[in-house]
Amino acid sequence: MAGSIRMKLELRRVVQGRSRLGVLKGFGRTGQHSLEVPGCLLYTRFGTVPHLTQDTLHTLSNLPSVTQVTLSNIAEHQEVLEEFKDGFRKFAGLHDTVLYCSLHDPAAACPTGYTTNQTVSVWGSGGRIELTVAKFMALQKAVQPDWYQSMADGETWQNNTSRKRVRKSVDRTLAHLDECLLVHQKSQELEGVEVFGVVEGGDILEERLRSARETAKRPVAGFCLDGLQTGAMDQTLRTQLITALTKELPEDKPRLLQGVGRPDEVLACVEAGVDLFESFFPFQVTERGCALFFSFDISPDPERAVLELDKQRDTAGATQQNGGLNLDQTQMTSFEINLKDKRYQDDFRPLVDGCGCYCCKNHQRAYLHHLLMTNELLAGVLLMIHNTAHYHGFFSALRDALATDKLDLLKRRVLGERGGQTERKD
Repeated sequence: MAGSIRMKLELRRVVQGRSRLGVLKGFGRTGQHSLEVPGCLLYTRFGTVPHLTQDTLHTLSNLPSVTQVTLSNIAEHQEVLEEFKDGFRKFAGLHDTVLYCSLHDPAAACPTGYTTNQTVSVWGSGGRIELTVAKFMALQKAVQPDWYQSMADGETWQNNTSRKRVRKSVDRTLAHLDECLLVHQKSQELEGVEVFGVVEGGDILEERLRSARETAKRPVAGFCLDGLQTGAMDQTLRTQLITALTKELPEDKPRLLQGVGRPDEVLACVEAGVDLFESFFPFQVTERGCALFFSFDISPDPERAVLELDKQRDTAGATQQNGGLNLDQTQMTSFEINLKDKRYQDDFRPLVDGCGCYCCKNHQRAYLHHLLMTNELLAGVLLMIHNTAHYHGFFSALRDALATDKLDLLKRRVLGERGGQTERKD
């Protein structure tokens, strides 16, 4: 029999009514792991951070203790994993990490229109794979994660979705959760594994609240907030929905938001009560041939305060363009610089002044530009090192800001200062 819930969120403080600072404890098979919140998971494809080997990855400090894998990558290898018998962690050579298994890859497009009352579909390299609850749970037994997202109908994020379709998605998702829990509780292989319930409801407030209330009644360790991803709705509506639905969720269980990674959106969602995010954004930036370039320095510096207003005026336009709907997640954001741009061919500065990552300490923008122009694989490696380090540094600064009452200052740095460094335009 699968045991009772051990995972617990210990809140240190709640800032400005909703932003939660704390530590998630008691998870992993041994119950010894912890994860600070607000925080993010380590994004992987089939257990590997794109472009990086395990050795290269572990040259980075402050990596999350939780690795995310997705059934969209794993489902086509079910027979191999079942034959292997020792679970995905050992299969992929992952050692001291907690494994979280989600349904879809947040960085990959997922076609809609393939969900029924009994099945959901995932897309692997070989095409569509249809999952019943029985197949979904057999996969979880083969993967042997530490926690997993329950099966869900998450196809209601499109703007023209009808109220009837949204209601059906909530009903289906609750039915899937009940079936998954029934199998889970009878399964010896899933002893000590935690389940996250999925909150659906599209852009309809009453359905979001119903989904949250009903999911919270079930024996789940935490909640996945689905259908709120970048491009699905504007930030104001997303914030209103999250603020309302988190009031229905228990304080001591974590809320994981799926499909949101941009720094401005992360800040708004943390203020609405979100604890955890998927860290796919650095990968998307890397794939564009770009480097993350935004400031999150909240150390006191009186000179910077004087310059801040001018910089905000200069960059208001660049930041503003992120405010509307952007269904195309391949589009560059104002939090990055495009190293393919010709201006960088003779720029001998690091990607970000003061960044301590391997790339910034050893290479210049001109070298990255050259690698990208000649399609060298090393470009992706170096950019991914920097982008991963920069992104996790942002989350560390976010926790520091909540601990020291400097959230407003952090928001000004991230949103107003466009990198906090003057970009050369020649």
